[in-house]
Amino acid sequence: MIRRSNIVAVGLLLSCLALGAAAAVAGVPTDQIKSTVEKALVVLKDPTLKPAAKTKARRDQLKQILYARCDFTEMAKRSLGANWPRRTPQEQAEFVPLFTDVLEHAYADIIESYIDDNLKIVYVGERIDGTFADVNSKIITGKGEEYSLNYKAHMVGNEWKIYDVVAENISLVNNYRSQFNRVISKDSYEELVRRLRDKSAFSGAPKK
Repeated sequence: MIRRSNIVAVGLLLSCLALGAAAAVAGVPTDQIKSTVEKALVVLKDPTLKPAAKTKARRDQLKQILYARCDFTEMAKRSLGANWPRRTPQEQAEFVPLFTDVLEHAYADIIESYIDDNLKIVYVGERIDGTFADVNSKIITGKGEEYSLNYKAHMVGNEWKIYDVVAENISLVNNYRSQFNRVISKDSYEELVRRLRDKSAFSGAPKK
């Protein structure tokens, strides 16, 4: 059985990759996600990219799409919560790439270990509220296990971009916010930055 927190990781990659082929003018969020998740899964399931020697090439391809289509600034902002406006513009600019690097470090192995040839994505609903959207889906594994995924996106320019993934009621952003708040409250913001630089401090998927 896949740990629920690990489904967050799978959902993050699939949802961000799903936005990689957004049209110049964004359409229905579900349509964008559905059309491109299939392309992302082709890359992840490509046997020529599965050998260990191809790990860097595979991840570089996926990272380019991921970085372009996930709103990491918004994720970082929401993960710091009330602490975000307390930081200087320079600190905020420093925090975003640190946060992004931690996500990549924490989830790369998890994501790849749970993508199998029989994995399916089913879309079950959508809600749009102005420039915000929730796209609901579920992952069905090759073993028949089902897990819910809720993609939270907002409109940036002409594109929908992901700022959170909620899997089985576990929010990626909320989990990191809880971890970050604990460090800041117990120690300091400076200590949080030190731990983010030492990626091992947040090497696992966030836990509820």
